[in-house]
Amino acid sequence: MDVNLFIPCFIDQMFPETGWSTVALLEKAGCMVHYNPQQTCCGQAQYNSGLMGSTKKMALKFIKDYPENYPIVTPSASCAAYVRKHYAQLLQDEPNLQHEVERLKNTTFELTDFLVNQLKITDFGTQFPHKITYHDACSALRDYGLKDEPRTLLRNVQGLELEEMAKRDECCGFGGTFMVKYAPISTAMVEQKVQNALNTKAKYIVSTEASCLLNIQSYINKQNLPIKTIHIADLLASGLSK
Repeated sequence: MDVNLFIPCFIDQMFPETGWSTVALLEKAGCMVHYNPQQTCCGQAQYNSGLMGSTKKMALKFIKDYPENYPIVTPSASCAAYVRKHYAQLLQDEPNLQHEVERLKNTTFELTDFLVNQLKITDFGTQFPHKITYHDACSALRDYGLKDEPRTLLRNVQGLELEEMAKRDECCGFGGTFMVKYAPISTAMVEQKVQNALNTKAKYIVSTEASCLLNIQSYINKQNLPIKTIHIADLLASGLSK
């Protein structure tokens, strides 16, 4: 199957290895991965900050960056949800583009959703002999509707033990600019999240969202705590069977 790879700006600039892990998983799944080097941001960050002018420009560019009717796969549920759910409202005054908006709504997928529900792949033969806990990112869970798919993949990893944390669906405090504008509140939220993870005795906190993991790992580093974060794509690709 031919697929288009969308690498969010956050991952492109700060976690490029997660992009390569995504490619490795898709290729292992039998996909022909296409990458447009002209791609940039989907516009979610601007949208969340109320910058509608620049947001619309980013949406128009996104449409041009993906003209083929291939599935668009991304290691970020928040970006996928934004494209699928918010482009229609953003471009409602562009009647000639409504078919493109509908196309993107139906062909844009978060990575684990695409693997499990579209390709019907739940086991890569990955080995990861560690105890982990899973963080449900707000946008992934509430906007995209992602919950079972990451866990399905994790439970099929050899040697992995998944221990759910208390209040697993509560925010980690990232919230985009929220962590900057309301730093004390954000810090209290991530402190609670990390403590709940520590209580499971897990070695790793796993999520689909690099932005959440950045916030969580920053707190862990500052407090010098005995736990790490890892994106699910990096975990699945780390011990990928040949």
